Amino acid sequence: MTPDRKTPPTRTTTPARDHLRTALQLAASGVPPLPLRAGKVPFGNCRRCADNACGGRPNMKSAGPCVCPGPCHAWAAATTDLDVINSGIWRRAWLCASAVAYHPGGAGLTVVDLDNADAIAWARKNLPVTRTVPTTRGEHWLYLGRMQSANAVRPGVDIKSTMAYARWLGFGTGTMAPLPDAVRALAVSKPSPVQPAPQAITVPARAGEGACPHRTPTYLDRGIAMAEQRITEATNGVHSTVYRTFLAVLSTHGRCGCLTEDHIARLFTAAQTKGESPRHCTDAWTNARAKLGL
Repeated sequence: MTPDRKTPPTRTTTPARDHLRTALQLAASGVPPLPLRAGKVPFGNCRRCADNACGGRPNMKSAGPCVCPGPCHAWAAATTDLDVINSGIWRRAWLCASAVAYHPGGAGLTVVDLDNADAIAWARKNLPVTRTVPTTRGEHWLYLGRMQSANAVRPGVDIKSTMAYARWLGFGTGTMAPLPDAVRALAVSKPSPVQPAPQAITVPARAGEGACPHRTPTYLDRGIAMAEQRITEATNGVHSTVYRTFLAVLSTHGRCGCLTEDHIARLFTAAQTKGESPRHCTDAWTNARAKLGL
């Protein structure tokens, strides 16, 4: 397996055996761990799993047949199988790992990720006291129980449980409380993604090309639907997936003027559903246009 085909892995200053020891201890306690590479993100998929060509793992949103023995598919790779964690292919990942993460939902837990002092102050007023773990910028509040994960449920607050990973930063302090309805309600009441109204691409067709070959509704709709699916099925590297998808759409449809505000809003909505902010969507779209000279 090639952990990251774009950036050659480098050994970290923390000995690999420390990360591996931590992972084995977590797994023995029923907490499924996974390695994180530089940047505190999961390792990229191997060639067989690239772009979800393998169909994905059975425990993902879109269940697939993947049985890859490597740490592919981000949170879905997390496991309590000591033989897998200690296998040769995982050991190579531990050699390059910068941190250890875990899958909260796989351990029956929910992490309320409080990213700043204001978020912590809000939690202290509105959520039951539970076990807390200090983070670089805030705190993780751990509750017993699992739920759907959701980003940006309120300013500085993310929920990490099913289909998500959290960085392992220690056991924390305090007694873990049952998952309260107040936390579940955060995901339920999360506002629907706002559909931006970007400017339609109106770059004229090149001279000599004649009528746009993409104006057939079936052809264009199929292309947009495939782009939406590509974003929706992204399991890691969502930022880069969104950018590459925008780039692909623009390279095909950006010079003929066939993209409408509705088409672009569909792509933005798919990206925001995966946790991207409107600003990140706009930046990715702008950068993709600049890359193509549009």
